[in-house]
Amino acid sequence: MNLNNTTILFLTGILAISCTQQIKPQKTEQDRTHDPIFSKGERITNDNFTGTVWLNNLVTADRINQNAVGSVTFEPGARTKWHSHPAGQIILALDGVGFYQEEGKEKRIVRKGEVVKCPIDVPHWHGASADSAFVQIAITGREKGETVWLKPVTDQEYNN
Repeated sequence: MNLNNTTILFLTGILAISCTQQIKPQKTEQDRTHDPIFSKGERITNDNFTGTVWLNNLVTADRINQNAVGSVTFEPGARTKWHSHPAGQIILALDGVGFYQEEGKEKRIVRKGEVVKCPIDVPHWHGASADSAFVQIAITGREKGETVWLKPVTDQEYNN
């Protein structure tokens, strides 16, 4: 084999290897707009929720700012128990389709871009619809105390 044949064989091998490599496409701006704003955080394992729910604590309440802020991801069908907040709560819907219901009122559908203001000490629940995940930012005042957890939301209440 002369130098030219060796060079051709070497280049053919390099070409063959490079052709088998997967080329990872760059994300487009449109792809990035579908990425979640915040990571899911940690899976919630307490009994204040039905289904699979994730929490990313973004701001922990302290003496200076007594609001807790968290990104909450509800998988389809997941929801909170009935509960209330002594200083109220604000929910910002980031993605998916969810539900919100105050005691004595009809359940309402909440979609991406909508805002829900939960009144002080009013029992309510919120979570994902049956066929869509739901991502929300929960801004909860802590200056008058912690969330008061009540009874689970029944399947009948959820489905009505």
